[in-house]
Amino acid sequence: MDGDVVRGLRSRGIDVITAADAGMIRRKDEEHLHFAMAQGRALYSCNVGDFYEIHTAWTTSGRDHCGIVLTLQRRYSTGEQIRRLLRLIGSLSSESMRNRAES
Repeated sequence: MDGDVVRGLRSRGIDVITAADAGMIRRKDEEHLHFAMAQGRALYSCNVGDFYEIHTAWTTSGRDHCGIVLTLQRRYSTGEQIRRLLRLIGSLSSESMRNRAES
């Protein structure tokens, strides 16, 4: 996640942890989702294709996750990413995000 997006969300009181914060750099995508699930967190990524495939595999096999939010890299400005994430956070509960992929 872009550092400016992280700072913008944190400045608005959103609890955000990055792959770097968690020591997850260079880990496989599925490990990131395992970590997010263990932490009770939704995952935000620009890796749309891979994470959508993982989401589909997990949900069809009955495995749970806390939600995945996907965006295309460089599609939205920093401000627009923050606005879209805040809107999503404000409109969906953590239970509503369970096993859901949003883009």
